[in-house]
Amino acid sequence: MSLTGNWNYPTAVRFGAGRLSELGAACLELGIRNPLIVTDPGLARLPMIKAAETSIKDAGLSVACFADVRGNPSGENVEAGLAAYRAGDHDGVIAFGGGSALDAGKAIALMAGQNCGLWELEDSGDNWLNADPDGIAPIIGIPTTSGTGSEVGRASIITDSRRQVKKIIFHPKMLPSIVIADPALTLGLPASLTAATGMDALSHNLEAFCAPHYHPMARGIAIEGIRLIKNYLPTVVDDGADLAGRSQMMVASSMGATAFQRGLGAMHALAHPLGALYDAHHGLLNAVLMPYVLQANRSAIEKDITWLANALELDDGFDGFLRWVLALREDVGIAGNLAAIDIDTERAGLVGKMATEDPSAGGNPISFTASEYSEIFERAVRGDLQEG
Repeated sequence: MSLTGNWNYPTAVRFGAGRLSELGAACLELGIRNPLIVTDPGLARLPMIKAAETSIKDAGLSVACFADVRGNPSGENVEAGLAAYRAGDHDGVIAFGGGSALDAGKAIALMAGQNCGLWELEDSGDNWLNADPDGIAPIIGIPTTSGTGSEVGRASIITDSRRQVKKIIFHPKMLPSIVIADPALTLGLPASLTAATGMDALSHNLEAFCAPHYHPMARGIAIEGIRLIKNYLPTVVDDGADLAGRSQMMVASSMGATAFQRGLGAMHALAHPLGALYDAHHGLLNAVLMPYVLQANRSAIEKDITWLANALELDDGFDGFLRWVLALREDVGIAGNLAAIDIDTERAGLVGKMATEDPSAGGNPISFTASEYSEIFERAVRGDLQEG
């Protein structure tokens, strides 16, 4: 089977190794004459950015690159990118990289022609109506990791540095018009980042599967995403040059971000405040938190997880599924507790409160209180996986 193709779900995706060469043509298709590439400092030095610029210039277009994006992008990063966008008289954004660059690029495109502030577009109620849709620049998304799936999402996670909180910025037109999903771009990703981003993709699919909302299409997509991760994440961590495995993981990542239209849950409700407070890698946080949240949700999800375990050919229902998660985490080199990544319990009360206020909490199968979130967090710091 050829792992290349075009599809429209939920946006126009051009999938396959080597398809970065189509970037100039994609710009022309969207009427972009002078795009701004938004990426991170590490990627900006790599040949893939030069290849992207060459494709654009070969199409007779101008291009510039903005690379001042942190691992957890901040409002200041968006402001600096917006200033570069306007100063260069750009007319479109190419969000190029992992979740951080994708989120920052989408937020810069959103703000390109707005009079309101970024935080006025936080995903709460109908705040998105504060934006002028005609002021949103066209976006092309190019992922270089297989984790967040932000290339097929309508939101960005941006840190409000002053308040030390991550906020979800949302607008339907933040969904990129074209995605170039070229798995060859992930071949150089180190094993540790391959593992953390792959577990992030698992968290998206898994929380979408467990969410209590009715969305049968998202549930079906989540099941297939989990199956692909089960089959291919250990392979690509062990052999980063396995292009077929990298391709399947890139698909699974996009599937997770499509599926979580159904909802996320306590993993993300905790990971977001921890990312803001400790500046830790989002995917790694979800990976460490995963079994603790599964155990905390057990009473509400055991029946569904038992069904999922059977579908994945895992024995012993919920317990077998939990053992698989723990074994997968160990196999790919993820720490077993948060203390191992320098997170302590000093701010447990604040973390619990922030978790209840995070929009992801609304998709958890159980409505945990702040003290219950604090307890889950403390268990994850200590490595205390409570038996059900």
